[in-house]
Amino acid sequence: MYGLTRSLLFQLDAERAHRLGVAGLRQLGHLPGLCRSLRTRALAGLAQTLAVEVAGLRFAHPVALAAGLDKDAEAVDGLFACGFSAVEIGTLTPRPQPGNPRPRLFRLPEHQAVINRMGFNNHGAPDAAVRLRRLTWRPGPLGVNVGKNKDTPLEKAVDDYVACVDALAPLGDYVVVNASSPNTPGLRSLQEPEQLSLLLSAVQERLSTVAPGKPLFLKIAPDLAPEAVDEVVDVALRQRLAGLIATNTTIARPFEHPVAKEAGGLSGAPVREPSNAVIRRAYQRSGGRLPIIGVGGVFTAQDVYEKLRAGASVVQVYTGFIYEGPGMVRRMLPALAALLARDGFSRVADVVGADHRAPSAPRA
Repeated sequence: MYGLTRSLLFQLDAERAHRLGVAGLRQLGHLPGLCRSLRTRALAGLAQTLAVEVAGLRFAHPVALAAGLDKDAEAVDGLFACGFSAVEIGTLTPRPQPGNPRPRLFRLPEHQAVINRMGFNNHGAPDAAVRLRRLTWRPGPLGVNVGKNKDTPLEKAVDDYVACVDALAPLGDYVVVNASSPNTPGLRSLQEPEQLSLLLSAVQERLSTVAPGKPLFLKIAPDLAPEAVDEVVDVALRQRLAGLIATNTTIARPFEHPVAKEAGGLSGAPVREPSNAVIRRAYQRSGGRLPIIGVGGVFTAQDVYEKLRAGASVVQVYTGFIYEGPGMVRRMLPALAALLARDGFSRVADVVGADHRAPSAPRA
């Protein structure tokens, strides 16, 4: 069914197709009974072995939706109806901004990939807050991903993140600091240890005031050198973050393609292994003490399983959802449960970081 829909959508400009998809999910959200029915169907037969707990949050299973698809919290109900264990909105900035000039979103079907240079286009944190207050159905954790406005100088970036925390943190179940988008000039420099420490310290301080105990995550880039991953992990541990989200899109172009010359972040299948490498490194550096939400190149249950074994506790999807459609979660979960059973794991928590342990036997 989705194959035909995708064929029609892929005839359109990528951004127009994206807007149509979000609009459809938004309309679905106006039918609460249908949303609940679809979610029940998507999770039918869900094995209890797939339940996960991270930072005090319960996930019915480890497949969640990444930020970027629903920037303005327009389609939260419709996305939960698709079966995702959690939905992350954003990236949101304190003030509305149009983002970068169009065209700014490109598909590469031959590589199961997307290039985007959207540039944090959104209607602003206060606008999203209005919609979040109206939500009456939240069957899983809801994350809010925040960033800075493009015209805010880097030396004032902290003010933007704190303003977003003020507006959104009380309304979400966890908060994500996005310091890794390649589409806001200079943003990735905030991942450098000194600047990152100052940013996270300020955000944590404000979070403790407006939403005490709310988990804070940091989203990092797949283009960090191994030593830079170590530095980020060390900062995250010192700042007592709830965890990392690894990873954002990549600026690398590991293939030749007519669209590959377009500026922006590459997502989808080509970022799968770079993302896994960062997950492995971060898990090793933290000794498993820092929870990781893995994202990048997830299309199948096997992709989810690889990220869990590398060290992720939850796995997010975005580009895979564009290619695989709303039935993605429903298809993944039985296959994921089968992979756990095949290798003798009784729950997801036992799989996390399995590749770092002796291969003789899974943990009991």
